[in-house]
Amino acid sequence: MYMSNKNYLFLSVLLTLVFLSSCKKDSPISSNSFEEPIVEEPIEKFKFIPPSSQRNGDPDAGYEYLVYGDYIDSGVPVDLFLGFTGQGSNRLNREGDNANIRYSETAVTAPNGQRVVTSNCLTCHAQTLNGQLVIGLGNAVADYSVDQATNINLVDQTLTLLYGQESPEWEAYEPYSRGIHAIADDVITEVRGVNSADKLAVTLSSHINKHDLSWIEEPQLPISEEVIPTDVPAWWLLKKKNSMFYGGLGRGDFARIMIASNGLAASDSTKAREIDNNFDDVLAYIFSLEAPEYPEGIDALRALAGENLFNEKCATCHGLYGANESYPNLLVSVEEVGTDPYLVSSNFGYSYFVDWYNSSWFSKGKNAAYLRPENGYMAPPLDGIWATAPYLHNGSVPTLDDLLNSTQRPDKWKRSFGTAASEYDHEKVGWKYTIESITGSSLIYDTSLPGYGNQGHNYGDDLMEEERKDLIEYLKML
Repeated sequence: MYMSNKNYLFLSVLLTLVFLSSCKKDSPISSNSFEEPIVEEPIEKFKFIPPSSQRNGDPDAGYEYLVYGDYIDSGVPVDLFLGFTGQGSNRLNREGDNANIRYSETAVTAPNGQRVVTSNCLTCHAQTLNGQLVIGLGNAVADYSVDQATNINLVDQTLTLLYGQESPEWEAYEPYSRGIHAIADDVITEVRGVNSADKLAVTLSSHINKHDLSWIEEPQLPISEEVIPTDVPAWWLLKKKNSMFYGGLGRGDFARIMIASNGLAASDSTKAREIDNNFDDVLAYIFSLEAPEYPEGIDALRALAGENLFNEKCATCHGLYGANESYPNLLVSVEEVGTDPYLVSSNFGYSYFVDWYNSSWFSKGKNAAYLRPENGYMAPPLDGIWATAPYLHNGSVPTLDDLLNSTQRPDKWKRSFGTAASEYDHEKVGWKYTIESITGSSLIYDTSLPGYGNQGHNYGDDLMEEERKDLIEYLKML
């Protein structure tokens, strides 16, 4: 049997939202935790974020683990999954049963030996652009406005009917089901295209023992009802950055951070150590990625003029490119940049989550990671910026032209969510869209919603029209 596109999307979204734990217990690692206190500091307009030591790894091994690895080891039985979805396009040229599964999912062996399909990192960190799959490009077309709570029972009932709840298939699936039930009501976004992964991590932490990562049925933390979204940043930017996340609060070992923060879950700290031992290779693979080149011609004279403008007006925060490449790693205060402030104070900014993380298994050992909340956003590197629309940390601005002229940013806008070349606007650089006057649809980005604002970053407003065109032409080259 085959699923409709809508039902297939539902199953894919369910797989995406897995952050699994099991009831197995394991002794915590006996090492010191990171215990830096959170202190109030005077507001600085620009603050340098210092580097942290990162592990070295094998990029090739990292790619193999990324697309074949069992870092999530619970999911839907392979036969049932393929019966619902049919065979997917083999975009990754994988072998075995993975040759039949689309790039955003992976067939793995569950702890009890059952083959199951579950999500992988590329669910959020890859997207088709102009007909080509770009690994490392943040997925800006996925739909997390779907309420999984209305459908997960149907999946449970299907597996119960086909296999029974005493079956090995159910045993391999049950941790996945439990995780979905725990988070479904807390991670629904208002619009399509933005991501709720930050809120997902916070919500699941409430159900996880911070020392041995065993499952706790009743939530232990006061999870807020608000769901403040993010736009998924491009992976290839990470090698330049001294911190993770838009607010610059992810410090220490990046590989360790990715285990907890990117929806990759462990059944216990034994499994977490296994994953941790492989994610230095995954990080090496991510560091090896380069931004895709702009696919159309570039006006060299305009680009040269735009480079001079960029170096004069933008390089202080966003760095230099070309022969003298550098990146300053500056956190810009909310008061200075003026962009929507909600992300800074939500999700990873919740004090109870910060305390949980900084005293958890993830903060222990020689590869410890920690969170340090700040009152601002990192000015990101701009490599491949042409490919990363929509813009700002919440994806509220559809094109670079709109980003550089805040007076023309649409308050309510809609795109088709197609990824073909015909959907891309090469003049304004970003996604084609229509301006809307009403809302109420998850297909319409409404910037009046809390956390979805398109204000701030007004640094291009004083440019003349021709200067703005010059600058955009240069940005296509990065």
